[in-house]
Amino acid sequence: MSAHYAVFNLSRLSVWWLRLGIAVERIKPGCPQQNGRHERMHLTLKLETTKPADKNFLQQQAKFDDFIDCYNLDRPHQAIAMRCPAELYRPSTRAYHGLQKLDYPIHDKTVTVTNCGRICFKQRKINLRTVFAEQSAGIRQTDDHIRLVSFMHHDLGYFDDETVRLEPLPNPFGPKVLPMSPV
Repeated sequence: MSAHYAVFNLSRLSVWWLRLGIAVERIKPGCPQQNGRHERMHLTLKLETTKPADKNFLQQQAKFDDFIDCYNLDRPHQAIAMRCPAELYRPSTRAYHGLQKLDYPIHDKTVTVTNCGRICFKQRKINLRTVFAEQSAGIRQTDDHIRLVSFMHHDLGYFDDETVRLEPLPNPFGPKVLPMSPV
């Protein structure tokens, strides 16, 4: 895998979240203290469901299902004043109507990323990433023979008309230092 494939650090799920307007926030690799609550939940999950692991997949899944019920319905959480998450949950009042079409008004062209993660431009193929498959991307000329590729409001990189190889920009989806947990 070439370096420009790994640079965006996204999954199909995170692309879907971006499309829904959910910001992707990450911590620096190897710094779990930047997201203590989340790490603590994973420790609790691991201790209660995999130590020891069950005999088969169905029994293991049953352990996970029981954990989810207990964690959300029965177990009080210090971070929410010793209440259970189910006490605070409210379904959204907004109906889900699917994803809006992506629009790139300041770009010269809107293209659809192929299932194999490429964009086609002037009968040439530029590798992007398969996580963007079936998504629209914008292409804008920035200089003679130089074009910028964007996804939503994130500039991904440049390519030229000759090599048609994407040169990525600094990762717009990289780690962001999150505030320390007060708990």
